[in-house]
Amino acid sequence: MASKKEVTIEDKLRALYDLQLIDSRVDEIRSVRGELPLEVEDLEDDVQGLKTRMDKLKTDVETINFEISAKKNLIEESKALIKKYAEQQKNVRNSREFNSLSKEVEFQELEIQLAEKNIKEFKAQIEQKKEVITETKEKLSEREAHLKHKKSELNAILAETEKEEKALLKKSEEFEEKIEERLIQAYKRIRHNVKNGLAVVPVERGASGGSFFTIPPQVQVEIASRKKIITDEHSGRILVDPTLAEEESEKMQKLFNKL
Repeated sequence: MASKKEVTIEDKLRALYDLQLIDSRVDEIRSVRGELPLEVEDLEDDVQGLKTRMDKLKTDVETINFEISAKKNLIEESKALIKKYAEQQKNVRNSREFNSLSKEVEFQELEIQLAEKNIKEFKAQIEQKKEVITETKEKLSEREAHLKHKKSELNAILAETEKEEKALLKKSEEFEEKIEERLIQAYKRIRHNVKNGLAVVPVERGASGGSFFTIPPQVQVEIASRKKIITDEHSGRILVDPTLAEEESEKMQKLFNKL
């Protein structure tokens, strides 16, 4: 902790600007990937959803086929009963028994008609579901091909940038350790609040980098003296003088080239 107290304001400004350059390089790498990881994630969800739908449709068809088998069995049972009742009618003792058996035969014939109607309806349902299965299969095949293409695109970018990103993140941690906690927290807070992630910017043409608000000449002199940490009153960004920014940019570029 003692060594950190001996660090000059200029050292702190240089370390902060170096950290900003590293983090900005990481931002650049991540922006190259853009929306690809999210696209891949969405496509994976789509594929999984379509597979689940396919499984459900296949299960539905199996269930309907089971129902058809049950109705066919019922028809066979009804036919057997009709045959049995017809045999019994030959041996009846009176018209009441004959009529009673006739009603049973009639009932079984209605059962057969109903079962055949159900089978017809079930078969129509199967045909309909098979059409949906074909459509879903085509959609799934298309989504899987699209996912494969996007994954290969993402993997190519990752292969190209992952090593550099990991090295940069490691450097970012190393540089953070050189700066006192209070400044790091301020840096991260500003970085989080500004659109482009720039928390430390150089003075450019009399204004803070990326801003149109002019910095008074006296303040510009104070920034150039590197005796205290000065923030832009409009954006809250930490300001450094152009010479320091140029020196650190050259130094960090050499570091990036080695990664």
